[in-house]
Amino acid sequence: MDRPQDPARPQTAQTPALLLDALAPAHPDRVLGAAEQAERRGADRLVVSETAYDPFLQLARAADRTGSIELATGVAVALARTPMTLAYQAWGLHAASGGRAVIGLGSQVRPHVEKRFGMPWDRPAARMREYVHAVRAIWHSWQTGERLRFRGDFYSHTVMTPVFAPDPVAAPVPRILLAGVGPLMVRTAGAVADGFLGHPFTSVDYLTRRVLPALAEERGRAEAAGGPWTGRPFEVAGSVLTATGRTEEELAGNLAAVRERLAFYASTPAYRPVLAEHGWEELHEELHRLSLRGRWPEMAALVDDTVFDAFAVRGTVEEVAREIHHRYAGLLTRVSVSLPEDAAPDLGADVLDALRALDGRPAPR
Repeated sequence: MDRPQDPARPQTAQTPALLLDALAPAHPDRVLGAAEQAERRGADRLVVSETAYDPFLQLARAADRTGSIELATGVAVALARTPMTLAYQAWGLHAASGGRAVIGLGSQVRPHVEKRFGMPWDRPAARMREYVHAVRAIWHSWQTGERLRFRGDFYSHTVMTPVFAPDPVAAPVPRILLAGVGPLMVRTAGAVADGFLGHPFTSVDYLTRRVLPALAEERGRAEAAGGPWTGRPFEVAGSVLTATGRTEEELAGNLAAVRERLAFYASTPAYRPVLAEHGWEELHEELHRLSLRGRWPEMAALVDDTVFDAFAVRGTVEEVAREIHHRYAGLLTRVSVSLPEDAAPDLGADVLDALRALDGRPAPR
């Protein structure tokens, strides 16, 4: 993995073009239309997160309506599943799509893993590291027919009779990307994954000072140790909180929605280190106190323009595309546009079109 580019350094003709990912809702009534639009408008990857619906099921449906776009979970909750369960779901998507699956995984947080999914939670970064190795061991057994022999501290998978082994896929096994914010999970991603999924609540400062150096260091160690997965390039994907609109009214509504979302993220203890990078710990403490009292309407007003602009972009479609490109070309491998949930569904595609034009990539036919 290359060292991160200095954000103050001017971009050159050698700066790689940003790959463009389209975020799609997992709702069964919306995912197919979003998938068709993403492929028609030239997105490189369709990303579906796990919220109220299973992303593997919805992406498998999208596989039947698309032909070339990559299909990614972004993220699926790893620790809600055993490695074997995840391996089967991912393999089914990979087979159904002709080898287009990309598996983005996240740990979720302890209350959800224990109290919503009823699964164990301890040493999540160490567990995730072993989890990725276990999934790859299972896939290797299916792809090669070799005996499955995986034994670790958290998981053991040693039985795979032929009747339960899926057929090999005529493509490389899926790439595994890990999401993270804190230092342990970021380092885990660099150590064992094929890429990193950045959280939308990430500033350029936090990315360049904390995330990218840690990823590069751990990736370097994995390459030096000869990790077989390191033959693939490591990718860093970012999702940018974006407030845009075609009219002043639409822009104002999306600005308010993004400000509310920033207030929610900033109130969450897991994201306190990101604010601390900027010296905004007091903002977190105040927002957290208000959130515990359920005083949500008051919280957005505490997110001033300085904080907003550190974590999000705003303006017309062309303005936000220029700002995203300025911030992240040369730092990220790929980018997606995170809009408010009720934003017009084609606004994100418009921003991706503008980003494509900035990199001189031809428009899709």
